[in-house]
Formats: sequence, structure tokens, C-alpha cells
Amino acid sequence: MIKRKEGFKGERFISLPEGLLLRYSKEPLIGNLYIRKIGFFPKVKYHYIQKEKGVDYAMLIYCTDGKGWYNLYDKRYDLKENQFVILPPHLPYSFGADEKEPWTIYWLHFRGQLTSSFLLSHPAPLSILPNDYSRLQERIELFEEIYNCYSLGYIREYMIYSSMCLYLFLSSFLWVEQYRHIKLPSLKEYPFSSRVIHYMQENLEKKLSLYQLSTYFNYSPSYFSMLFQKETGVSPINYFIRLKIQKACQYIALTNLKLNEIATKLGFEEPAYFTRIFTKIMGISPSAYRKKESEHKDYPFNV
Repeated sequence: MIKRKEGFKGERFISLPEGLLLRYSKEPLIGNLYIRKIGFFPKVKYHYIQKEKGVDYAMLIYCTDGKGWYNLYDKRYDLKENQFVILPPHLPYSFGADEKEPWTIYWLHFRGQLTSSFLLSHPAPLSILPNDYSRLQERIELFEEIYNCYSLGYIREYMIYSSMCLYLFLSSFLWVEQYRHIKLPSLKEYPFSSRVIHYMQENLEKKLSLYQLSTYFNYSPSYFSMLFQKETGVSPINYFIRLKIQKACQYIALTNLKLNEIATKLGFEEPAYFTRIFTKIMGISPSAYRKKESEHKDYPFNV
């Protein structure tokens, strides 16, 4: 079987030199909890990692699409869409993507004096499913903020900030109910379309079909489509695509993600298709949109 550690299409990851991390570990605001390495791997077929002697850091793996597996305590566990695990330090483990439905994962290595406080009490994966209270996209946005900040980690102040954000990011997994209920009111009293749109927004990185949408809300596809279009004037899938393009505009204007990375993040398997859809809806290509937006910034984005 083919096995690959890195080198996947659309992957992103950042690490800092161990010597620099060692110096940072002596500072309380960093040393209590800090990132060693962070990344995003989309649909990474043949992904495989084995640590026979364990490592000196913990690892969070958050699967948002597809599936994979991991071995821990001599037992194999499946890790599926909308599930996560935190692999503890100093224990042998291995993990990899499913051959037929390879996972898309957000992941990071973390260390620090407080590492043990952010470990799971059991080895099995936990689920974080979208619902009326979920904040899945806010969690992903926080990941991107940490990722971008950590990329500037050679500057001490950025490293401090990334460490401070890491507390909230890890807490959003370990204390899910508190993270959800502290902000969002119940949407059950809202119009039907508002609940559907919220669900769409929480799943912008996926390719949701009309059947999947209608099944989640316990309607037939035809009746679901009729109800949604009656309230919005737009078909569900058309609305979902427009939400994706709206999010793409935010990524283009506010981040330095490459256009093909934005396409991958929003569930477009082919960048060329993403460009066609974006141009059709916005009346301008993604690259032209970025150029236009960058003219209003103090610095250019990398394309």
C-alpha cells in the first residue's frame, strides 16, 4: 500500500525551528500552551503516520470530510466526518486516511506545561455535529487566524497571540456545549429558511446535495425545495452556492490564501470550476476581484 506523510495537493502546514520553540517555551505566556506545527490536509489519499516510540507533543486531528483511522493503546478507532481526537504525548500511535474516502483534516501539534489539561479522558473520537446552536465555521475561522498568526511566529508578539488563541480553539472541542450555547440563541422560532441557511453556513466546506439537506430537516426533496424557495425566492442549491461564493469573497479580501486553496476549502474539487462559478455570480474573476480588493489595502496579497 502507498503511504505518504506529506506532499498532498492543496495541503498547507507551518512549523517553526525547534531551537526557537525551545526559547519560547521558557516564557509563561507561551510555554504553558503553544503550537509546534499546524496544518490543513484536504482529501489526502494514502496519508499515513506512525510514531512507534511516541512524541513529546499532543496532536489534535479534526476530520471535516471523508474518514480515516488511528491506533492507540493497541486498538484501532475510526475517525469520520465531524469527529475529532486528541492523541496524547509519550505513547505510540499511528493514523491514516481511508483508501476509498480519504479524510480532510485540520490538525495541530501542541506542547506546554498545561498540555495534560487539554487531553481527552478516553481514547475514542468525539463528534461535533452541525445543529441550530453549532459554531463550526467560527471554529474554522479561529483555526485560520491561529494559522496566519503562527506563520509570523518568528516575531515574539505573534507567537504569544497564537498561544492565547490556542486556549479558545482547544476549549471549543473539549467544552462543546458551553462553546455553542454561550453565543447563539435558538433558531427554532425563526423562519424555516433561516434554520436551513444556518445549516448551510455551517457546512460551506462540503458538497451538500438537495437530498442531504432535505433529509437533515426530515422533508422530501421536493417539499423541502418548495418550502425554501417560497421563503427565499431561490432554490436551496443555488442559495448554497451563493453562500460559498460570498465566503470566497471574504477569504480573497481578508486572507492571503491562494485561490486554489480557497476553492478546496469551499468544496470545489476543480479550481477551474470554482473560477467559472465565481465569475458567473460576481461578474468578475477571482483573480480580478483580489486585485481590485488589494488596491484598497496597504499591502498586496499573494496569489
